[in-house]
Amino acid sequence: MKRYLGLLFLPLLLSACTAYTSGPRDTWRYYIQGASMSDMTDAARVAKRPVYLGAGGRLVGDAVQMASGAEYGDKIANDNAAAMQYMAKLEFALYDALRKPGISVQRAGTDVVIILVRDAIMEINVAEISPTGADTLATIAKILNKYDATFIEIAGYTDAMRDTRAASALSSDMAMRTAVFLARHKVLPARMFIVGRGAARPIAAQDDIGRLTNRRIEIRIAPAR
Repeated sequence: MKRYLGLLFLPLLLSACTAYTSGPRDTWRYYIQGASMSDMTDAARVAKRPVYLGAGGRLVGDAVQMASGAEYGDKIANDNAAAMQYMAKLEFALYDALRKPGISVQRAGTDVVIILVRDAIMEINVAEISPTGADTLATIAKILNKYDATFIEIAGYTDAMRDTRAASALSSDMAMRTAVFLARHKVLPARMFIVGRGAARPIAAQDDIGRLTNRRIEIRIAPAR
């Protein structure tokens, strides 16, 4: 009987021990079909809204239970209040779950930004998500699926590099791998904007320590409305 139970649970144990891999690059487009390969500007969000709703997305106003009588007030004020309430809860959920080195959660107006230093989620010498990074991104995916009335910008950054094309390619690779992981964990691709920004927008000095910080993924989350 014990042997039978061992054989029964063996596939589960093996799957739990199997490291995550992004898979062949030519398969990525299938996972992130519906994502936009561009910055998440206000105009881009407006243009994407029909695609997002058509794919099953919902607006933040539909996700928040406002106080009784709120519908009789100013619509813009009510929408803003709904967005602030929703994003505050999202920020707290992320902050509470992501207390790890190399990871920070910040507010930018109504948006929430997760900063993931590359070495916190990816292998040091290989272009692949690490086991620790997979755990972190799985946690993020779970929270994003709970707070699903949002758009998501996934942006990759490098440190200063002489070859700007290489920097752009490397940052795009990091962003794409992160997006594929989230999509494979049921985050709706129609919510996503994916972009590689190379060495633009450094957040630390270009010394040895600062370079590690500038190699990063930023996941910017904005209310869908």
